[in-house]
Amino acid sequence: MYKNWWKILGALLVIYSTVAGFLSSVPELPILHESIRNLYFHVPMWFGMIVMFSVSVFHSIKFLGNNKYDHDLKAVESINVGVVYGVLGIVTGAIWARFTWGQAWSFDVKQNFAAIALLLYFAYLVLRNAIDEEQKRAKISAIYNIFAFPIMVVLLFVLPRLADSLHPGNGGNPGFNAYDLDSRMRAVFYPACLGWILIGYWIYTILYRVRSLEKNNTL
Repeated sequence: MYKNWWKILGALLVIYSTVAGFLSSVPELPILHESIRNLYFHVPMWFGMIVMFSVSVFHSIKFLGNNKYDHDLKAVESINVGVVYGVLGIVTGAIWARFTWGQAWSFDVKQNFAAIALLLYFAYLVLRNAIDEEQKRAKISAIYNIFAFPIMVVLLFVLPRLADSLHPGNGGNPGFNAYDLDSRMRAVFYPACLGWILIGYWIYTILYRVRSLEKNNTL
């Protein structure tokens, strides 16, 4: 059981942050009102996505260094989880935008670049399915992944700051930390981020083990 402590911690943090996210008190802010609770769900999805993509690019680099297919499997499964988190991040963001900006998709610069970043990884999955030969597929996918990761970082963290944006923390619009993320919200927000990251990593390890078993059974 001691080896699974982080899984238990992740589950407890997600349960805690979900319950507290709906029931705890939040700052009474104009426009945002109760919709600010989405911070506990929307932002952790993006953090989880970035962590999973980071795990993926690490294993892509390892694969190119030693040609061990376990690293290729780990790379693709971590991207699978990251893509799911990214989709959830866009969906929760659209719901939030609907109640704060007046429409689910306003073509805000942050929304647009986030969608493009996610499409990069959908393209990665399409690319893998388009190549039949295993070694060629693994190598090309690894190279693509290594180039896609820094592009994703630029799209999410650099370019949005160079233009006007409705999104907090971009284009001169202050982030939550600057004016309203008080101690009550931090006590839920930070555990939510850690919990969803741990759960995402747990799902990734399960998917990897399943793929490994399937691969071994076909040999």
